[in-house]
Amino acid sequence: MGGQYLKTRQAMKGILQYAGGLLVFLLVALVILKNTSYSITLDGDYLKPKEVPATPSQSKVRSCGLKVCPAGTFSFSISSGAANVVAPKICIQNGMVLGSVQNNAGVGLNLVVLNGRTSQVVKLGHYDMYSGDVQPLIEILQGLEKGNIVLMASYDEPATKLTDEARSLIEGLGSTSIKALGFRDTWVFVGGKGDVAKGTFEKHMKNNQETNKYDGWPEMIQIDGCIPLFHE
Repeated sequence: MGGQYLKTRQAMKGILQYAGGLLVFLLVALVILKNTSYSITLDGDYLKPKEVPATPSQSKVRSCGLKVCPAGTFSFSISSGAANVVAPKICIQNGMVLGSVQNNAGVGLNLVVLNGRTSQVVKLGHYDMYSGDVQPLIEILQGLEKGNIVLMASYDEPATKLTDEARSLIEGLGSTSIKALGFRDTWVFVGGKGDVAKGTFEKHMKNNQETNKYDGWPEMIQIDGCIPLFHE
């Protein structure tokens, strides 16, 4: 009698362990299914999961909230820095490519170079125009190719180290304000090499103690719009 009771107890224990393991497996499977997007398609004699593209809310496409531009153009937005506190921001096709979130903006002049045919970022950087060296900026500007689009934004102090050579190179991209850019002015600009967006987008605000929004700096400025893709 005792031996039979022991066998029955062991059998019940085994069944409970099996049931417990099955329950854990089902719970894990439910969690995986809940967090995975599946589109089931028949492939031969079995079913397999098929990837579903992310919706716009899951991607960076809406991060800048830009308007939709017509075919053959792409959207952009540039905000200058605010005093020496808030970094500038440059967005392309609703995605932020330069700013405090990316941790790639800095005092002086901030620059993004695009392939004008595809709107893809080719280069970006920031150049300290107060205590830094203007030569790296000059080399970037000299190396621009036909079809490159250039977006620039000031932050804190953009002009002290800006030489006549650098100003002439930026003027050659279509700027009409760069020669007048002064100490702690705010400035944003879109230009290009080879008549790309030349002179179309630019704002400049002078540092003036009587009109400054901040103590020692004018207000932040911003421009946005649609840039045509470059065609030979």
